[in-house]
Amino acid sequence: MTLNPEIAAVTDRVIERSRPTRAAYLQLIADQRDRNVKRPQLGCANLAHGFAGTDEDRETLKAGQAINIGIVTAYNDMLSAHATYYRYPEQMKVWAREAGATAQVAGGVPAMCDGVTQGYAGMELSLFSRDTIALSTAVSLSHNMFEAAALLGICDKIVPGLLMGALRFGHLPTIFIPGGPMRSGIANKAKAQVREAYAEGKATREELLDSEIAAYHGKGTCTFYGTANSNQMMMEMMGLHVPGAAFANPGTKLRQELTRAAVHQLARIGWNGDDYRPLGLCVDEKAVVNAAIGLLATGGSTNHLIHLPAMAACAGIVIDWEDFDRLSRTVPLVARVYPNGNADVNQFEDAGGTPYVVRELLSAGLLHRDILTVAGGDLADYGRKPQVDDAGTLSWVDPGASGDDAILRPAAAPFSPEGGFRILTGNIGRACIKVSAVERDRWVIEAPARVFTDQQAVLDAFKAGELDRDVVVVVRFQGPRANGMPELHKLTPPLGVLQNRGHRVALVTDGRMSGASGKVPCAIHLSPEALGGGPIGRLRDGDVVRLDAEAGTLDALVDAGEWDARDLAPAPPPEQGTGRELFALLRQDATEAERGASAVLAAMGW
Repeated sequence: MTLNPEIAAVTDRVIERSRPTRAAYLQLIADQRDRNVKRPQLGCANLAHGFAGTDEDRETLKAGQAINIGIVTAYNDMLSAHATYYRYPEQMKVWAREAGATAQVAGGVPAMCDGVTQGYAGMELSLFSRDTIALSTAVSLSHNMFEAAALLGICDKIVPGLLMGALRFGHLPTIFIPGGPMRSGIANKAKAQVREAYAEGKATREELLDSEIAAYHGKGTCTFYGTANSNQMMMEMMGLHVPGAAFANPGTKLRQELTRAAVHQLARIGWNGDDYRPLGLCVDEKAVVNAAIGLLATGGSTNHLIHLPAMAACAGIVIDWEDFDRLSRTVPLVARVYPNGNADVNQFEDAGGTPYVVRELLSAGLLHRDILTVAGGDLADYGRKPQVDDAGTLSWVDPGASGDDAILRPAAAPFSPEGGFRILTGNIGRACIKVSAVERDRWVIEAPARVFTDQQAVLDAFKAGELDRDVVVVVRFQGPRANGMPELHKLTPPLGVLQNRGHRVALVTDGRMSGASGKVPCAIHLSPEALGGGPIGRLRDGDVVRLDAEAGTLDALVDAGEWDARDLAPAPPPEQGTGRELFALLRQDATEAERGASAVLAAMGW
């Protein structure tokens, strides 16, 4: 199938804009591959330190002939998605030996759970945990002991941070190894209903807790289609998984064999292997565009409007929100997964999952097939579904027709002819909005503003009945430089309640919403942010704000002269405690949201 001309044009735009930085990046990884110190060249004392902690693999490492895989793990047993990684390193070492290779845990990275910190002070560390993970990954891979890397991470900031760090070692062949989603608990829609009931005082805390425990009940990724599961879809679209690895459940034979296959494949594509596939060449402009297309076609997380530009930048690639906007107007929405539908990711997988989406988009000319993948072929491999037979043999088959057309539809008969994202611009700034879960009659909201500087104040105003009307809730000083850009997920239930009561409601913020953001229109990631002079600082209670996702505008309907003459609201003092003061250096140097909201990127000159 011929590539869609608009996708070709956007890709060409990304390639041209990235030309100087991509060339510099490719030179960097070539230098590291050819001129950097290699393991056999390390001094004897250095080498001895490098395998002093090993027993069974010591002689192999001493000989220096076999590929040594560096495992970077985000294991902890407080985060359900990462608790699955407990035994992975020891299993992977066995599977590496099967393939004539060795493996060592190169290091660990922090993995916080946004589900635990939502609405509390720890959430202000969340976004910059991504930069911390990137730095930790770099430390892990800095020892010149490895010819390939395996990245064990799944959730919100962990996958972006791992990839950002690993791309600075882009000469190493690298595969992401997921752990899979937990089995389905109560339906996500039922969970949301209990949350809204609790927000109205119609459910007790005990009822709410029981509901949440029924939803989040075991090891594995949460089952809604938020940032964590969007991560997994994107790694498939970029060809960085073993094909179809994203959504196999933990503890299954299929999950085990996919991980085993990843280790064996690293031995094949490693530094000294027969089919060298370095990460920095796999992650090219076409792969980045594929990730954006997959995100739009499935109604994925808005967080990736920050993460994908940051990940791409670490490979010398520049993608911006205009690229997302143009792609969104071309790419059809082919999946309905909560919060964009009623299904969870297990039902999505049963209906055909990511392999179905890849196959459909490829057949419609909506993806780049010709990318260098870790699997050894091209993207068509990712349009096939993995299975294990009774003998334990792993194979891949065509996913067939959709198993449920309420969840997955062909590209020729989608849920919507467009994806789920729009840019909004106006006198308040430049923001983005996820519209795939928003009813079309809510795409335009015009109402008086109520302005806040923190999430709790919104919740207090809701409980006091002060928001029980048509309202645009404005929450400012939530940007990356102000307080680390926390997600404002706690606002979803009360805003949903107001909308259910028949009010015209929207949110405008320089902060983030969760990957689980849903039916209420939200203009998020507003840039420039309030700290430092963004025009959102001019808004006052009672100003009429118009959010128009149809036209792509976001404006305060205030006389231009008055608007320009207004003083900016003063910034609240920075909060202390919960380690927030330790992240001040990262906050003060962060790039704007559209450029990745990252201090690491700022240090690189982005």
